[in-house]
Amino acid sequence: MRLTKQTSHAIRILIHCARARGQLIKVAEIARELDLTQQNVFKIVHLLTRSGFLTAVRGRYGGVRLAREPKDIRIGDVVRATEVTHVAIEGEDVPTRPGQSQPISQVLDDALEAFISVLDQHTLEEMARAPRQAISSEDEHVPAKGRTRPRKTKAAARPEVGPGR
Repeated sequence: MRLTKQTSHAIRILIHCARARGQLIKVAEIARELDLTQQNVFKIVHLLTRSGFLTAVRGRYGGVRLAREPKDIRIGDVVRATEVTHVAIEGEDVPTRPGQSQPISQVLDDALEAFISVLDQHTLEEMARAPRQAISSEDEHVPAKGRTRPRKTKAAARPEVGPGR
């Protein structure tokens, strides 16, 4: 099973909010911290707010924060809110009769639900406890969209200091 980038970003946004412990966080800060565009963060925050995971406060001092405790947010629920969770196969609209095998779409729906049920066993609280490196935006070796070269790390940004320099 492969989840979309939107789902990955949504989970990372929720983790960021969980680590803020109830503080309002500006979308610009989330975008900067997770190396995403503000437009993309706004879109995902809107979806997460409509789904009841975030609360948004408008205005100059506004921002977003979790609408529920991290322990009450199951990762499977986040996936259900951000992914298509029903498989439809073209030309398979004929109902099965007793004794016939299940349609392929039903088998795939069952597999998808089994996958998501495993995610239901994990909460946002667990994921927020993971080290920060475990939820980084992209692999440092893969340039982000619009970036022509890899991001410099703190070590790479420091000038070399040697004898006589």
